[in-house]
Amino acid sequence: MQLAAVLIPAQEGGFIATNPETGTTTQGETIEEALANLQEAIRLYLEEFPLEAYG
Repeated sequence: MQLAAVLIPAQEGGFIATNPETGTTTQGETIEEALANLQEAIRLYLEEFPLEAYG
């Protein structure tokens, strides 16, 4: 399964990472950290709310 990641530079430094399909949002000091944090947030979200339930 592929999901989108939207990265936005944060005003205070680092990056904000959002996944539009699940609405999860997180941040990180680097792009790599923000993406890793987003992957973890999406994984936790999908454990509770599988996307298949909405199909």
